[in-house]
Amino acid sequence: MATYSDVEQNLVPEGGQDLPATPIPVVVSGAWGKMGRETVAALQAAPQLQLVARIDPSLRDSPDSDAFADLDALMAADIVDPKNTRTVFVDFTRPDVVAQNLKQALPLGFDCVVGTTGLSQESLTLLEKMIYDDRCLFIAPNFAIGAVLMMQLAQQVVAYLPTVEIIELHHDNKLDAPSGTAKRTAELLACARRRALPDFKSAAPGAESELPDGAGARGAAVDDIPIHSVRLPGYVAHQEVIFGGCGQTLTIRHDSINRSSFMPGVVLACQQVIEYSGLIIGLENLLPSRPVCD
Repeated sequence: MATYSDVEQNLVPEGGQDLPATPIPVVVSGAWGKMGRETVAALQAAPQLQLVARIDPSLRDSPDSDAFADLDALMAADIVDPKNTRTVFVDFTRPDVVAQNLKQALPLGFDCVVGTTGLSQESLTLLEKMIYDDRCLFIAPNFAIGAVLMMQLAQQVVAYLPTVEIIELHHDNKLDAPSGTAKRTAELLACARRRALPDFKSAAPGAESELPDGAGARGAAVDDIPIHSVRLPGYVAHQEVIFGGCGQTLTIRHDSINRSSFMPGVVLACQQVIEYSGLIIGLENLLPSRPVCD
């Protein structure tokens, strides 16, 4: 079974940005949640990263020196100095608090790696203006390498099979629908389809009306691409992109069997984010290129 160290060696591009000689300090917000605890374990196993603090309201009474209830408590402890030392702030919290967390973290000088979905375009526009100096706000709708590859493959297929729908299936505690991955996939598919087939007319139900922030996502059209959201116990994170053509269908499916599938991407983002500036969306922007046969 691959370890996080194996993944780091496989993903860091040869000849790309050099990793720093000293470990990159990282703070995890939402550290007591399921994704947060998985992230903490992954960071502790990554030699190029140093977990310096965990933030979560559930840690308010923790005796651990690296545990804090909120960002204000962390800054008051004076153990990080993000304006002078590039420090990564990882957010795996909730859609209703992530924007406020970033409004605090960005002006303080943190490079931010965000896995919490649910940020609106208006929030992104505002947050981009709050990025300190040459720091970076990196947002990934999905940190699983396979999910990123699914989206890239789907963009190639849609030029030839333009009639497409998305089914996304998640655990019943997921708060947003459609998922960030499904919305990102729909946006990329719609863009690729417009470029390849500018005269194509979607027949998706409801595609003629814009739905604010994916309202009615259980069978709603997002950017002219129908998305069907399923929320049931037993699932983690799964997505199918189904293309239909004359007498045929093509399905691209990705399954995250457990949350460890997201950790190689999280580690990669924490390693690489300090080499970038501004707003970056999508893990594909950090993945090294791989040669393919002609």
